[in-house]
Amino acid sequence: MAPCITVLIIGAGCRGKHYSYFAVHFPNRMKVVGVADPHAFARNDLQKIHCIDKKNVFNDWKVALERERFADAVIIATPDRLHKGPAIAFANKGYHILLEKPMAVTPEDCKEIVSVCKANNVMLAVCHVLRYYPASLKIKELLDAGAIGDICHIQHLEPPKGAASRCLDCSVEQTCPYSAKKIYLQRAEKGYFNWPVSVVCNSGVCDIESVTEGLRSGPYGRCVYECDNDVVSNQVVNMEFEGGATAAFTMMAFTEQLCRRKTTVYGTKGELFCDGGGPVQVFDFCTREKTAYPTNKSTFIPSHLMGHDGADYYLMDSFISALTENKPSLIQTGPEATLQTHLLVFEAEKSRKENRVVCLEMRKELFPKPTYK
Repeated sequence: MAPCITVLIIGAGCRGKHYSYFAVHFPNRMKVVGVADPHAFARNDLQKIHCIDKKNVFNDWKVALERERFADAVIIATPDRLHKGPAIAFANKGYHILLEKPMAVTPEDCKEIVSVCKANNVMLAVCHVLRYYPASLKIKELLDAGAIGDICHIQHLEPPKGAASRCLDCSVEQTCPYSAKKIYLQRAEKGYFNWPVSVVCNSGVCDIESVTEGLRSGPYGRCVYECDNDVVSNQVVNMEFEGGATAAFTMMAFTEQLCRRKTTVYGTKGELFCDGGGPVQVFDFCTREKTAYPTNKSTFIPSHLMGHDGADYYLMDSFISALTENKPSLIQTGPEATLQTHLLVFEAEKSRKENRVVCLEMRKELFPKPTYK
């Protein structure tokens, strides 16, 4: 029988908890043996779910680090700015790592994480879940097979008159498209407490009362026009690669469908298109025919792992399989590819802030190819 992979969860919030459920549904493949989180309700919740020995429950990951290695891998799902510390520390300790995206918030920290993981011969998988999504894999498969030939060539808004600082106290909330009551509370009133409603509950219990209190006193209930959140709400990134191929990425926060991705790739022999989960459609310029390619979706995905339309499951399945089989090729988001894409994003952000074209040299030889123990 294949060995069961033991895992320590660092950060027991929404993402850490979701990934941990792989152990609940596939106990012969993964077992959660430890948890570290500064919030008592979060770590106690995971302790109960996975029957974790109390000696392996920590309020700080640094305390867990003082112990001899007691798990095969760590899942790091701390806030973005707190990724670097545990990633480097546990890599030096020999733990394989599943790291929530982004790797870190600066290019230098991303490079250091990759370098340390390689130096210690540990597997690093970054949670770009959609790379494991069947539709994404089918797109890559068709492009690699040459199905279409070669690839060709915040607004500052003012709040409405009469608006309050919080949605629960606002007289114009009913006509506001960004009402927190519509986004969170109305879903809760219909019995829906998964994401995004779950992130509002800061007590560890998701019910009408905790959602209401979260909107009344927490960050999610603030007026969108008065918030100090500087994350871009819409963005267009234009890229030109060596050889002349171009790509355009458009992100928009304000959509009817949540997290819906559409992909179009134009080639010299055809055109590829995918809406959401597929099928992936290829139009052949020569035959003028369109072919639909179904995606290889699993027949069973547990509800706890249905995040990103099931991509959470495919990510965990690949990571655990990679460790079990000592086969890093099963990781779609390993050190090299992930670092290169992170560096590209950092440069795109520099281009946006400085309002100029930025050139980036992508070097494949950035790090030597690792060997895994």
